[in-house]
Amino acid sequence: MNTPDWLTRARALTLTIQNFIEGGYTDSSTGAALLDKHSPRDGRLLYQLGSGSTDDVNHAVATAQAAFDDGCWQGLPLSHRQAVLHKLADLLDSHREELALYESLDVGKPISQALNGDMPGISSRLRKSVDLADKLFEPARGDGSNFSIQLRKPLGVVGAIVGWNYPLSLAVTKLAPALVMGNSVVLKPSEFSSLSAGRLAELATEAGVPPGVLNVVHGAGNTVGAALAQHTDVRLLSFTGSSATGKRIMMAAGQSNMKRVILECGGKSPYLVFDDCPENLDFLAADIVQTAFANQGALCSSSTRLLVQDTVMDALLPKIIAATEKLNPQDPLNPDTDFGAIINENHLNKILGYINSGQQEGATLVTGGHRLTPSASDDISQGYYLKPAIFTDVDPEQKIAREEIFGPVLSVFSFKDEADAIRLANNSCYGLAAYTATTDLSRTYRLLQRLNAGSIVVIGTSSPGPGGFANLGFEPHRESGMGTESGLASLVACSINSVAHLMTQP
Repeated sequence: MNTPDWLTRARALTLTIQNFIEGGYTDSSTGAALLDKHSPRDGRLLYQLGSGSTDDVNHAVATAQAAFDDGCWQGLPLSHRQAVLHKLADLLDSHREELALYESLDVGKPISQALNGDMPGISSRLRKSVDLADKLFEPARGDGSNFSIQLRKPLGVVGAIVGWNYPLSLAVTKLAPALVMGNSVVLKPSEFSSLSAGRLAELATEAGVPPGVLNVVHGAGNTVGAALAQHTDVRLLSFTGSSATGKRIMMAAGQSNMKRVILECGGKSPYLVFDDCPENLDFLAADIVQTAFANQGALCSSSTRLLVQDTVMDALLPKIIAATEKLNPQDPLNPDTDFGAIINENHLNKILGYINSGQQEGATLVTGGHRLTPSASDDISQGYYLKPAIFTDVDPEQKIAREEIFGPVLSVFSFKDEADAIRLANNSCYGLAAYTATTDLSRTYRLLQRLNAGSIVVIGTSSPGPGGFANLGFEPHRESGMGTESGLASLVACSINSVAHLMTQP
């Protein structure tokens, strides 16, 4: 199979961003009020989009509500909805190269990772969520001449606001449970990564989702996102983004119609390494680097705090530094690239600001942390590239230790014993994920109980088997959010329960 010429494909694209409402593309009501999107790989203007308005949101919600009331989707048998969404998964697979290119251009992620990592997971996640719906419904229960039945009914209009780091994956994660349960959806992609959302809605329509059931509104968060959060016809709002924005969404939900909210917000996840970790430290170092710096560090569950027992620090840290220094930020459209670009200049400067604060507060920058500027003759000379950074001698109260950076910055701490490790790990306002390396099963059980994290990964061997946990939902702790976006719990969240008691004469 020939490797695509991604650069040639990218240059041939005509990128137009429009809302997708009632089964077709339509312009924003904001007219000439445009937002500029610059390419992460080369800094050039990639496309423009409307800033969005309350009128756009009102149009999309009214369309979604009308489709819901019409029953064209929610009135279909579950098996019919499942078949349509399985066809959508097939279409995502058949268009995987096109969609991967959109993700790479928008986010700056390596094209090979978008194609071979993101895309298979997206269609698989859609299929698994759709298939779970069969397991949600309880049978009727009888007692003599009386019996009861439990109904799971769709809510109505579901709003979905996704982050910029995995735009298509996050969108599908939110849409799958909402659609299979019979809801209509209004999707707001991030204004920083708007390419794939309209195409997703277009493919859903091709698969058989009726017009008006899935709508997309582009624009800024403080207009489009705020209007969705405040809209009284939106019954559930699922959001992925910062904790600060999540708090504002909670307030808007309470002030409007008490809509349900699912929030996946910030993270500052720890990776705990004990001295009974797997013996292969090269394997462990590679896993630590991958978990900390995946997607250029733009991942809410990244393990940005590394906690290493002092008895193994001297052996492990040099291997981590060496593995990190092998990460070479390059053109995302090069199939051999393993570390791409930062999404935009503002975010790059934000990360550099954190790196500067770490140095000013006394932490030691042991590698990386500087912007890379390719040669002037290079096509990507104006792109946003950053060498991944590692800090040691970090105080737990320093800014880089406490705040979510959302970039490739790793803070390293040492601990003496298990109690010290748990104290350091839980010293955070977040609680999204945690990772630990230990071969002690008793310790594993204690960590599962005591770590403040919705998802905990335990590395107990240097040759772990493949994971397969898409059907298990987890809920963020603390300021990382609330609610569940996967597993059966996500289907429950996207539906409402009614119990009917049928009483007849004996």
